[in-house]
Amino acid sequence: MKKLDTTRSNELFERAERVIPGGVNSPVRAFRAVGRTPLFIKDAAGSNIADADGNTYTDYVGSWGPAILGHAHPVIIEAIQKAAAHGTSYGAPTEIEIELAEEIIAAFPSIERVRLTNSGTEAAMSAIRLARGATARDRIVKFEGCYHGHGDSLLVKAGSGLATFGTPDSAGVPADFARNTIVLPFNDADALKRTFEEQGTEIACLIIEPVAGNMGCVPPGEGFLQAAREATSAAGALLIFDEVITGFRVAYGGAQELYGVKPDLTCLGKIIGGGLPVGAFGGRADVMEHLAPLGPVYQAGTLSGNPLAVRAGITALRLLKEIDPYEELDRRSAKLEQGLRDAAAEAGIQTTINRVGSMLTTFFTAEEVTDWPSAKKSDATLYARFFRAMLEEGIYLAPSQFECAFVSLAHIDEVIDNTISAARAAMSSLTS
Repeated sequence: MKKLDTTRSNELFERAERVIPGGVNSPVRAFRAVGRTPLFIKDAAGSNIADADGNTYTDYVGSWGPAILGHAHPVIIEAIQKAAAHGTSYGAPTEIEIELAEEIIAAFPSIERVRLTNSGTEAAMSAIRLARGATARDRIVKFEGCYHGHGDSLLVKAGSGLATFGTPDSAGVPADFARNTIVLPFNDADALKRTFEEQGTEIACLIIEPVAGNMGCVPPGEGFLQAAREATSAAGALLIFDEVITGFRVAYGGAQELYGVKPDLTCLGKIIGGGLPVGAFGGRADVMEHLAPLGPVYQAGTLSGNPLAVRAGITALRLLKEIDPYEELDRRSAKLEQGLRDAAAEAGIQTTINRVGSMLTTFFTAEEVTDWPSAKKSDATLYARFFRAMLEEGIYLAPSQFECAFVSLAHIDEVIDNTISAARAAMSSLTS
């Protein structure tokens, strides 16, 4: 195994630390969880990324999910270039915003109206405000280990017991903001039902990642999403699916198509921007009509519906609809999953691999991972060693145990085979 030369990336990180807090613009990029300094990327194409030192890696981060067609897809790049020739931002309505909205509504039967934002965080914040305005209630329910962006009401952690009011999980969040957020264990239908029986008339909404992607990939247990649907409906609360990661990723119609559960509101992002910053939230028409200018719930964004992001998104969604890649993505991802399992077993290392479609996570634990406490039992130190060993083998994984790997259409069988070979070498190095 050759020693990776990242001299230029190291120099750039030192320079970045002088002008950017922590040297990065999003914390996980700092690579602290995996025990090294970050790589600075300068190029990407297909399944590969290249760093400032000229090292090339097979990439399984994919900009945290949106690169489902591969990096720098030529049709998307051409669409962005053509859009840019007409101006980069108008702050006014465009015809293509309607086209993107129509594509989203056609893909998600639960969405009758949709509004565009600039990020998944904005979408989640706006959906929760809308739910509170539409129901005239204040309390919300979220699940431990599910991430919905950095909105104040959502940066909370569970206290003692199964259904407690949250306390802030970040400095700068007033305790009063967090008190109206109830945090429950993921995949615990009993705690969910009990909370709504006791407090349902005070709850505006329940927000959930239908497949958790921010404690690693953790699928819903059988009947769990249906329990969420039944509990919210009975209480007159709204069910919000945060499909920022899963939307157009696990199926064209997202996790709600895959599991057959229809939410009241849906948050989207990632893939609907074709790699550019974008988000959206949508749902039942009667709920969405509470938004200004029709109703009293205010939500706005100067750059919402940015023409470059919208054109890239339309192009990506139409390509996905035309290609219908989901069965093939599942096959390739299953091949990678089995290869990783075999590599760990050959090295005598205990792992658990969770996968839903083209999302997967290798946990370094022998136990089943179904929620945040079981995810935390994974040996994050061993994962960090595995990450560094894979990097030396030319494979770029998520720089955290508690994130997903994403397979794209650019990860052809040859690429998957090379990744499995790299995993065998990396796993072997962990025991030598």
